[in-house]
Amino acid sequence: MNYDFKKVEPKWQKKWEDSGVFHAEDGSDKKKFYALVEFPYPSGAGMHVGHIKAYSGLEVVSRKRRMQGYNVLFPIGFDAYGLPTENYAIKTGIHPRKVTDMNIARFSSQLQRVGFSFDWTRVIDTTQEEYYKWTQWIFLKMFENGLAFRDKTLVNYCPSCKVVLSNEDSQGGKCDVCHSDIIQKSKDVWYLRITAYADKLLEGLKDVDFLPNIKLQQENWIGKSTGAFVNFDVKDTGEKLRIYTTRPDTLFGVTFMVMAPEHPMLDKYKSMIKNFGAVEEYRAECAKKTEFERTQLVKDKTGVRLEGFSAINPVSGKEIPVFISDYVMMGYGTGAIMAVPAHDQRDYDFAKKFGVDIIEVIKGGDISKEAYTGDGEMVNSDFLNGLNKKKISIEKMLAYLEEKGTGEKGVQYKMKDWAFNRQRYWGEPIPIVYCDKCGMVPVPYDELPLKLPKVENFAPGSDGESPLAKIESFVSCTCPKCGGKARRETDTMPQWAGSSWYFLRYIDPHNDKAFADKEKLRYWGPVDWYNGGMEHVTRHLIYSRFWHRFLYDIGEVPFKEPYAKRTAQGLILGPDGDKMSKSKGNVVDPNDVVDEFGADVLRTYVLFMGDYEKAAPWSESSVKGCKRFVDRVWNLQTILTDKTGFSKKLESSFHKTIKKVSDDIENLKYNTAIAALMTLLNEIYDTGEITRDELLVFIKLLNPFAPHVTEEINEIVFGGKMLAESEWPEFDEDKCVDSEIEIAVQVNGKIKARITVPADCEQADAIAVSKENEAVKAAVDGKTIVKELYVKGRLVNIVVK
Repeated sequence: MNYDFKKVEPKWQKKWEDSGVFHAEDGSDKKKFYALVEFPYPSGAGMHVGHIKAYSGLEVVSRKRRMQGYNVLFPIGFDAYGLPTENYAIKTGIHPRKVTDMNIARFSSQLQRVGFSFDWTRVIDTTQEEYYKWTQWIFLKMFENGLAFRDKTLVNYCPSCKVVLSNEDSQGGKCDVCHSDIIQKSKDVWYLRITAYADKLLEGLKDVDFLPNIKLQQENWIGKSTGAFVNFDVKDTGEKLRIYTTRPDTLFGVTFMVMAPEHPMLDKYKSMIKNFGAVEEYRAECAKKTEFERTQLVKDKTGVRLEGFSAINPVSGKEIPVFISDYVMMGYGTGAIMAVPAHDQRDYDFAKKFGVDIIEVIKGGDISKEAYTGDGEMVNSDFLNGLNKKKISIEKMLAYLEEKGTGEKGVQYKMKDWAFNRQRYWGEPIPIVYCDKCGMVPVPYDELPLKLPKVENFAPGSDGESPLAKIESFVSCTCPKCGGKARRETDTMPQWAGSSWYFLRYIDPHNDKAFADKEKLRYWGPVDWYNGGMEHVTRHLIYSRFWHRFLYDIGEVPFKEPYAKRTAQGLILGPDGDKMSKSKGNVVDPNDVVDEFGADVLRTYVLFMGDYEKAAPWSESSVKGCKRFVDRVWNLQTILTDKTGFSKKLESSFHKTIKKVSDDIENLKYNTAIAALMTLLNEIYDTGEITRDELLVFIKLLNPFAPHVTEEINEIVFGGKMLAESEWPEFDEDKCVDSEIEIAVQVNGKIKARITVPADCEQADAIAVSKENEAVKAAVDGKTIVKELYVKGRLVNIVVK
């Protein structure tokens, strides 16, 4: 029998959609299950097989949950604002709206061809006005609560994309989008005060089921540290230079300080600084460097010693020199650091280069050669001398600083406030107006959405201004507060905005009165299981947890954390073992696989190719192996009997397979679940027949992985309701134990045969059956049996001479 997937697959995709079998039901009496996958950015390249793997994990779980009686919400949408679409539109002259619509249509078609069980009635698109109305609404709530603010700062600017980038979007000194080098530029920037939520974001991790490495990455990104804020007097000024340190116990070893070249105190006391000209020259050099370049550990140490400007060590009372250097950033900490060259390698290299004293305060190394960064006994540290426990030394120093009024215990975070604007067209307009009289004024809620104007020229300005700034009809407006002349904010929100709350909109996607109904939020929330890429476990995951926790704090959502569980899939590598990329020519198009082998083969292969959480290379031969598997499943109809129930030979295997597949799906072990089904299929063919009940159980177990072929078999053989509406098989634990087992038979310790005996077989019976075996008979013929041994469930050994 030939399986015609080209006919069968479209048939079932239409049936599923027409019947609404995958449509989630609001307020159902059933137990709910909300499965979420990261919605795709609809690029012009279309989907790749990595998308298929990313969605297939929870696709299998969602289909299983429906069969277990759950009311399942498994939605899909499109994160469609952003630079790639706009850059493509500028290049081709096609409007971003049209580009986005074409790309979404292509992605939707690809997803539907694979047979994903998404609820297509809940599709969202972050660029639609009815969606970004609520993105703007949330922004205004943050503005009201002091979490959205403007500040002048040095920003990461991409001259190629003509856009300001957050630190997260310009890691390694490169633009995330075009990979060009970024530069530093002074600009007024919108920020979201995510640092105010640092502790809440850390605390929330205790209440969620995230993979350990996901939790660790979030903790590292937030980067909470405990230490001390210490004030160093600036000689002859009455001013203090405030620093933060995690090692206040080393204060006696501080022999110099370093300030950021942009520090405002430098301008205030430039008359004191005898070499201020050198300061200005150095500043000019720093302006050409990106933050990444400035903060690299492995680079030449540069700086300028401030002549006539020095500080006083607050514990030793010694006068110490002050430098400026590019590795100290104004936006990090206090804009100044203390330097302990004996116990920090960067400080050590700096001190050696500029001829600064190096004082050992922790015994254990040879500071004539390098800094000692280990633990040890405190020396040259007055009241700390002789202490060898770091914790005690820090506590004593903190007590001293607080007693003297020169410092106090403090906390710092590595995470910085979120730069939240872009000077581009294709993004959500920021709903703020500027009035000379009233200052910054929010657009009234009843005027939302503030619509993105339809324009022909959407290319960015050469000065880094948004193209919206050129549109007088958009910029000029009336102040909502005083009615006077005002001008609109012309920057737009970053791409991360729409994805920071999309999981809430799926719950109530067509509501025009609220971002989601409170009762529906109570029923569906939180997301039970969220799966996505490891590349999004810091930025997107932290941003969306921040937005959600804010909405919880103002009473808009009834649960603290948005995601109860978060997992991640590994990459699909090219056939050459490298990461897939167009330039390498190793990209696999899912359409090609569906065209040649069918959707069920693609679905099965991406989950069978290896550990779901790890990277694995694409293998054409393994794809063909999965095709043979699907064809063999189809041909089970040729050995189907009219018998019912489980055959004695296969009963235990079926119950064990039900148990294994059920457990493996829950533990992301999709590959071993499929392997178990392949093993069972081999046993069935070895038996030579399959009963009706056995076939029904088999196709139910396989249905989440290969739904088209199994639905077709079900319809042909059984009729009635679809497998998507049927019940998940259950196993009997007692029957997971084999009724018969295979044991080895040895003669004088050498295996002569393998025999099948009842699992509870006693010694006398096992030995009797062994002696009836022809090979064993030949081995003992003409010899005297000296001893007979039986290791239950394993072997019989007959000793002869």
